[in-house]
Amino acid sequence: MTQPPGGGAGDGGEERDEEALVEQVAGAYRPRAREELRYHPAWHDLDEPARVRAYEIGRAMRKLESALDAEGMSTTARAVLARIEGR
Repeated sequence: MTQPPGGGAGDGGEERDEEALVEQVAGAYRPRAREELRYHPAWHDLDEPARVRAYEIGRAMRKLESALDAEGMSTTARAVLARIEGR
């Protein structure tokens, strides 16, 4: 049986919480902003080593996405292009 998230002290709950934040930050999804550049909200909850880890995971994910895409574009590139084109 799995443990509920954010358990008691010493059960690894904080590590699981940090890993969930790293995965959120590393992913391509960003909340849509009108005119400003926005980081994923979870970015601000990570310390420096976790931010570096999220960056490295994100880089690897974008390479995989590009390799799998017929036009060689990552999901981030597609999202940026869609914004430029007004979609």
